Amino acid sequence: MQSLRPRCRQPVYRRALSLLSSLGLASLSLSACDHGTPLPNDAYVWQRQWTPELKDAIRDNADVVRQWRVLAGEREARPKQAEPWRYTEPDWPALLSSRRPVIAVFRLNGQAPPGNQDASAIIGRFRQWQARGAMLAGIEIDHDCASSRLPAYAAFLRELRRQLPAAATLSITALPTWLDSPALESLLAAPDESVLQVHAVMQPRRGLFDPEQAQDWAMAYAKRAPRPWRIALPAYGSRVVWDQAGRIAAVESERSLLIADGLASELIAPPEQVMDFVKKMEAAPPRGLAGLVWFRLPTGQDRRAWSQSTWHAALARQPLFSKLEITATPAASGLYDLWLSNSGNADAPLPAALRWPASCLAADGAGGYALDYDAAGMLLRRVQPGLLQPGAKRRTGWLRCPALDPKKDIHVQA
Repeated sequence: MQSLRPRCRQPVYRRALSLLSSLGLASLSLSACDHGTPLPNDAYVWQRQWTPELKDAIRDNADVVRQWRVLAGEREARPKQAEPWRYTEPDWPALLSSRRPVIAVFRLNGQAPPGNQDASAIIGRFRQWQARGAMLAGIEIDHDCASSRLPAYAAFLRELRRQLPAAATLSITALPTWLDSPALESLLAAPDESVLQVHAVMQPRRGLFDPEQAQDWAMAYAKRAPRPWRIALPAYGSRVVWDQAGRIAAVESERSLLIADGLASELIAPPEQVMDFVKKMEAAPPRGLAGLVWFRLPTGQDRRAWSQSTWHAALARQPLFSKLEITATPAASGLYDLWLSNSGNADAPLPAALRWPASCLAADGAGGYALDYDAAGMLLRRVQPGLLQPGAKRRTGWLRCPALDPKKDIHVQA
């Protein structure tokens, strides 16, 4: 039986955040120490379309990933429909060339309890994938059900485990809300391992990821999990839309939902915040913690995920730093365009505000910034959080000033 107490690990990151000058140069550095073993990384491949960009991401990141957890099928809450399953067909040459094991992930809608037909569909698809010649290591079930349904869910998993080959791993995702259920230990004893999700839109004002809350969940989960478990971490952002009553109406992440902009906000998981949590987990791993699972593998098309370079460096535990610079380029007589650029190698959170001398006569925002006023005068205030990728530039607005020296006159509020 696999030991539930991993080898001692030491921190592999050191973070330093400093304001380099009144110009607003912000630097973030995460450096690896000389000892300690990082937790192994798995990655969710949740994309439904295997685009050339996705295949490139599989190829370029295989060296930092232990296993791919690939979306294999989804069953919606439509029991009367003839075929309730929607399957995904990966690009097998891309997966095979990566030389990494694959976990086939099946998502079951939490509103409909799984049954024997679902087990048959999952086993059937598993055997089809085996026939493709993939390095198929097992399956994972993603079923976000209510805590009251955990006993029935455990019974389904025991039957599924009985039908799977002995060498195949059975994994499940787990919700922090299940920590209040007395049935949790029985549920977690059914699969071979579990993946605790610590990223979610529970309280949007706190963002997608709260490191303190995640640490509390991890410590509590370690006391309840009888078998090895992993932590799912975010490397993405989401657009959250609220209705008129203040309730969450939709969450848009990897797919566009074509929802109006009314009451919407972009939420992000800053790389430095997530990696600080990783550092703590690796310094003192909770009992049974076996690794990390990242959601989701970023591609060149994914505008809400971390950049490829940031994600790859983070998983490789390489030093990360972001370096923001604000510049003003003349557009006409007395008129300047304001630009933010990032010359580091890590995604940089957009600064909260940009300020300038009171002698400037007019201004307006762009690129997620809007004109605002306070006791000190005009400023451009960030209206949506976001990340500026390495090597990227973003126009944030314009200024009309009689004279302007960007290095002395433009100030950034982090």
